[in-house]
Amino acid sequence: MERGIAYEAEIHVKNDSDYNFSFRIVDGLPQSFERPFPLSGEVSKDSTTAIKYETKAPVRGDYEIKKLYFRYKSSLGLWEKQMTAEIIDSVRVIPDLSETRQYLENAQKFLLYEGIHIRKQHTGTGDFAKVRSYVIGDDPRMINWRQTAKLQEVMTNEFEPEHGKYITLLIDCGRMMGVELQKGNRLERAVEAALTVAVAALQKGDYVSVLAFSKDVKVFVPPAKGMSHLQTILRAIYHLQVDAAESNYAAVLTFLESVQKRRSFLLLFSDIQTFLHEENALAYLMRLRKRHLFLMIGIEDQTLINRIKLEPMSAQIAMLKSMAQQQMLFKKREKGKWEKQGLQMIEAKEEKLATTAVSYYIDLMNRNLL
Repeated sequence: MERGIAYEAEIHVKNDSDYNFSFRIVDGLPQSFERPFPLSGEVSKDSTTAIKYETKAPVRGDYEIKKLYFRYKSSLGLWEKQMTAEIIDSVRVIPDLSETRQYLENAQKFLLYEGIHIRKQHTGTGDFAKVRSYVIGDDPRMINWRQTAKLQEVMTNEFEPEHGKYITLLIDCGRMMGVELQKGNRLERAVEAALTVAVAALQKGDYVSVLAFSKDVKVFVPPAKGMSHLQTILRAIYHLQVDAAESNYAAVLTFLESVQKRRSFLLLFSDIQTFLHEENALAYLMRLRKRHLFLMIGIEDQTLINRIKLEPMSAQIAMLKSMAQQQMLFKKREKGKWEKQGLQMIEAKEEKLATTAVSYYIDLMNRNLL
């Protein structure tokens, strides 16, 4: 089951006796799951009834469900008994793949309505891929008039840029990635966004590798292509959790330099504020920059933005606003220093992280920068 998605469970209760009875059920779900218990119902004699409930899992990982607790009593309520059923089962909670499915259903619409960059194709470059619906931003010269007349809808020819490129997704699991957001934490959003980028790249025939790290390398998935590789990636990263330690960027970049020999697009999901204080990482990235393209993407600090927007109605509020502005100026100044070295950094709202990352990947591919 996917994190944060409601799933329906059904329990069948069979009464083989000659009497009606009422019952209460508590399923042995983990404490972190939504637990709408106890469930109540009645069963007539010599019959079976089904009772349904919905549950959500807010935390990824593997869980075991071992017992079902059942209480039943007579229709008059004169007696009540309890029994425990040993039902061994396991549940694997994977990241929320809603954005990944949206991309697979309609990539152009996914980028048009949610991404910051609408996908555009260079006229006459790449190989013909397919005919699709025309959207704002497409080249009018690419309109397929024959299909437009046939389908009574404006259709355009789509050309694919050259693929078979290498994409490396870096996922930071350090302490600052545990900051809670409206839905989950930074790591949850980063994992879900990384999977969406992986789907976009694999669908286009590119090679995708994944590296998750904190103080050391936690997971490394070697590059491969084809949609079947998505299952390999998902199995490797579905259980990732935030570590209490600070991230060791220098160590992971050294490891990356040893395993990724081909020119690739390095996409790092991390906390920009933390990364800007890592002076040692700049030297390693400058060395990697000679061979690879680098982009770091993080989630906007909404608390910082809200404090900057505060009206200074008191000395305390004015102090908070001033400190927030100081932090924002530091971030802009340091980002500018890194970007002058060709190391681009961007921040997105938490709900736009996946679409922003996919948009930058597609823009990179369309411009043939690799």
